[in-house]
Amino acid sequence: MTESVPQTFAQTWPDDTRPPLPDTGDERETLVAFLDHHRQTFELKCLGVPPEHLSDLGVPPSKLSLHGLIRHLADVERWWFRQQFAKEDIPGLYYTEEDPDRDFETLDGDPAEALARWREECAVAREIVARAASLDETCVRFSTGKPISLRRIMVHMIAEYARHNGHADLLRERIDGKTGF
Repeated sequence: MTESVPQTFAQTWPDDTRPPLPDTGDERETLVAFLDHHRQTFELKCLGVPPEHLSDLGVPPSKLSLHGLIRHLADVERWWFRQQFAKEDIPGLYYTEEDPDRDFETLDGDPAEALARWREECAVAREIVARAASLDETCVRFSTGKPISLRRIMVHMIAEYARHNGHADLLRERIDGKTGF
């Protein structure tokens, strides 16, 4: 009987070009590196999936799909960095008060366009963080009227991506069996 040898991470994810996470560095460098690592992890989960499968609902009745997660994370990037922190007066991308689950449930549009929009929102968010003089800078949180620091937003975004990368991992495994970071 031949024993199967598990594939290495590099064999499973040959497109992984993420730089190693820093073991040292200041707080900003560390938070930026971890958030970008999670963003890149999410993108890896979507790469190579045939477009017709990006909208597959992985485990009905759940409304989760990679397409929905792409849309949701684009809106989250826009909300926290542009609308909240930078105070840009721009509409949400998918979320509305009338249809708060539209990002997940109304999967209209091309998933490739949604992925491009998510990448754009990430790029703008990176610019906003780079322009900030300090992680202590604050904005007024719309939901509470109280100040919230850029540091707290960064930590929140790392947690947001960590949670959704877990979802993306399960969805990707359901689509084609690929697992791991």
